[in-house]
Amino acid sequence: MKLSIEKITYSINSKLIVDGVDLGVEEGTFVGLVGPNGCGKSTLLKNIYKVYTPDSGKVYIDGKDMSELSSRETALEMSVMQQENVVEFDMSVYDMVMLGRFAHQKMFGNDMARERQIVADAIDEVGLSGYEQRSFLSLSGGEKQRTLVARALVQQAQLIILDEPTNHLDIGYQYQIMTILKNQGLTVFSSIHDLNIAACYCDKIVLMKAGKIVDIGTPWEVLIPERIKELFGVDAQITVNEVTNRPNIMFTPADSFNWR
Repeated sequence: MKLSIEKITYSINSKLIVDGVDLGVEEGTFVGLVGPNGCGKSTLLKNIYKVYTPDSGKVYIDGKDMSELSSRETALEMSVMQQENVVEFDMSVYDMVMLGRFAHQKMFGNDMARERQIVADAIDEVGLSGYEQRSFLSLSGGEKQRTLVARALVQQAQLIILDEPTNHLDIGYQYQIMTILKNQGLTVFSSIHDLNIAACYCDKIVLMKAGKIVDIGTPWEVLIPERIKELFGVDAQITVNEVTNRPNIMFTPADSFNWR
């Protein structure tokens, strides 16, 4: 499942937020979108999963123009996990995950046993077996995120778009959720806040600044001190994580910091 983004431009109140972005995400790769706050990451993703309509440009999945697909057709092609997940009313974990099957409902017929098994397998995959009847709103932040990952997985789309899926989670849940996603072997395009998590899990990283793509490459190619300084205004040292053989980024406080 290949994602192609061609010259996407998007403005809000006449302010250019996404500026002519061209990007391809190859099938089966895990690609991270990295950049400072306000650079346009979430806006770009919303243009991809059709919350926003681009001022110009196109998004294609395996050559299909996404603007021409219905909501159901889009859901069959692409799963989405948004940064903001406002739940208007409470429901069980099981029912929340089952919502991910809406695009397949025409196939239900007499095959509800299969649908239930798909949901049960996803709940087990994210480590929430036994939570099926728990109230979603009663869950911890990490449990909610794992529930939403399960909901995305049951769509059985080959492409998953995620907007900072580990935001506001403790370190254990961050790595747990990213490992679950990595193990699926799907095409994944995700904005990521933590550079070390991006370095650990991504095949390629897209660097974004002021609405434009400034670099694309492997973690070793783009997560270099010069780029980190350019994007985030902070000095960094890069070492090797001896377990993952990926970059390990150590940030250096400003010279004016008074150590005691």
